[in-house]
Amino acid sequence: MIRSALALTALTVSTGVAQAGGIDRSGTPIDIIFEEGNYATLSYGYADPSLTGVDQEGANVRNIAAGFGLVGVALKLDIAENVSLAFILDEPYGVDVEYGPESAVLGGTLADAESYGITTLVRYQATDRISVYGGPRFVRAKGQINLGGSAYVLNGYESNFASDTGTGYVIGAAYEIPDIAFRAALTYHSEIDLSFDTTETFPASAASIPFPLPTGVPVPTGTTNTTLPQSIKLAVQSGIATDTLVFGSVRWVDHDVFMVIPPVFPENLASLDSSITYELGIGRRFSERFSARASVIYEDVLADDLVSPLTPTSGFTALSIGGQYQLTEALDISGGIRYTWLGDATAEVSDSVVGEFRNNDVVSFGLKLGVRF
Repeated sequence: MIRSALALTALTVSTGVAQAGGIDRSGTPIDIIFEEGNYATLSYGYADPSLTGVDQEGANVRNIAAGFGLVGVALKLDIAENVSLAFILDEPYGVDVEYGPESAVLGGTLADAESYGITTLVRYQATDRISVYGGPRFVRAKGQINLGGSAYVLNGYESNFASDTGTGYVIGAAYEIPDIAFRAALTYHSEIDLSFDTTETFPASAASIPFPLPTGVPVPTGTTNTTLPQSIKLAVQSGIATDTLVFGSVRWVDHDVFMVIPPVFPENLASLDSSITYELGIGRRFSERFSARASVIYEDVLADDLVSPLTPTSGFTALSIGGQYQLTEALDISGGIRYTWLGDATAEVSDSVVGEFRNNDVVSFGLKLGVRF
């Protein structure tokens, strides 16, 4: 059986387009820690979402989700006989949603957030079958949320959240049977707390807030605290025939803990629901140089399909295919493409329906260059 080559490093980026399953974009991968020898990767992925709907007045809402790219860098080193070290740089969370003027109900509403993450992992191989791994994780993020349209009492409200860095950790364990390319790995990512220095801009309708505030100008109002969600992932793979491997995973993300309540604005601006994501696939090596994989991914949102206008989808189903070509003994290139059907959802504000979002999708692709040394 082939051990790591059929694990297949073909990159397929996650949808990450303000879906009800959360703000997760990269999926916080840690697979490089299982590579043999010293290995480094550079990856790029791009997602092109189509997210349209109809507001409560019947106006068509044009595509509100912008395309986005993701860059990733990872390095794995063997530092002792049974000890390895990995560094992973990614863009784990983000959203880029904006409603145009065609909707009087939601026009001007937007959410824009980006983040950068650094994870350091140490893996200890206790036996040829059992290993444990873990280490610190740092995430730096910033964002902006504006509320626009007749759906909001504070139509024209704006909030800006300055960059902040939070610290968490990753811990996991794996059981392997090398002869049949079997591996079961359980990985936990902890919550990460962030505190953003916040500037709020209030429209004239802010007179409803029970103390005087200037309107029409940005006002530093204090600190907004939020929590990036914890997650647990079980990933399993096993050889089933010569040069053929099946793989699958289950991942739970606790998006319920993620809230954005500014110092003065009286409500949570980001309401998300926890999710479970399932993947099942097969990989095969067709030659000494080329291998390929295909998988089906399904995300189940642990709530109904009533969502915030800033997160107007509910789960997804996706098909992913990818391949890896060994250019030289030390150099490989991987690529993948994924088509995602986004789950239908109903957007609401203060328990009132403001829009319907149906039949939306995302096309995404990725490339990755790997070097052994």
